[in-house]
Amino acid sequence: MTNLSDQQKGSFLAFVAVMFITPDSLFIRLSNVDTWGLVFYRGMIPFFTVLIGMLIVYKSNFFKMLFNSGYHGLIFITTFSITNITFVVSIQNTNVANTLVMIAMAPMLSAILGAIFLKEIPDQKTWAAIAVTFLAAVYIFYDSLQLGNVYGDILGFITGLGLAINAVTIRSAKKKNLLPAAVVGKLCVAIFAMFFIETYALVDRDLFIVPLMSIMCVAIPFVLVTIAPRFIPAEEVNLFFLLETIIGPFWVWMVIKEQPSIETIQGGLVIILTIAIHSFLKLRKS
Repeated sequence: MTNLSDQQKGSFLAFVAVMFITPDSLFIRLSNVDTWGLVFYRGMIPFFTVLIGMLIVYKSNFFKMLFNSGYHGLIFITTFSITNITFVVSIQNTNVANTLVMIAMAPMLSAILGAIFLKEIPDQKTWAAIAVTFLAAVYIFYDSLQLGNVYGDILGFITGLGLAINAVTIRSAKKKNLLPAAVVGKLCVAIFAMFFIETYALVDRDLFIVPLMSIMCVAIPFVLVTIAPRFIPAEEVNLFFLLETIIGPFWVWMVIKEQPSIETIQGGLVIILTIAIHSFLKLRKS
């Protein structure tokens, strides 16, 4: 990847990350583990997997990078842990559609925070892509949106805001490696889940599904998405993650035979087309 421009590197990393995430909803549906059990394993397994990998690659420098991350590392550990937890609690306390629409605000929030703190003003193409993809997400979930629990809706918004803060923090610390901070964040999530988990037992197919999900849909993407904002603006990274809105349901359709709604297909095509055009224009410019 040494011959690629920063735009190409960042776009590639963000795209690959979201491709690994897309089967996540399918694995969650196939598993029989309770919510907090999933949160625990999705924290603990990536923690050990990435920690071992980083210790092999960086050895004692891992701890040096962790301590050198300074206040950026502390902010990232905090927001990374909070978003992992608020996402779960939000879904437990409001309609899933409400939570997902709140999370679809992440690119918009990233753009605003990036403009304020990093003085990176998104161009008109990026603002247009953010607006179109957010409206498409609202269209997909419109029929399912309800006046649910305000507490759950607020936590959904906090999740979207946390994703934005994460990406902007990484972007502002381009010269620092925040992967060690992300590893610590995963440990914090697992420890928090231990206060609510009912059982640690994994039986039958969960013995295969939970580790696979935790490595493929959590560990690998969080490594890639922690690196991507070092190359492209935060809002562009979060734009890619809206692809999961349409690709995720298609995995479920193919395996469980739950057909997506016509709104999901129509809105999803708009999201895919918008991100493809935006990425093409940005890559051509680079």
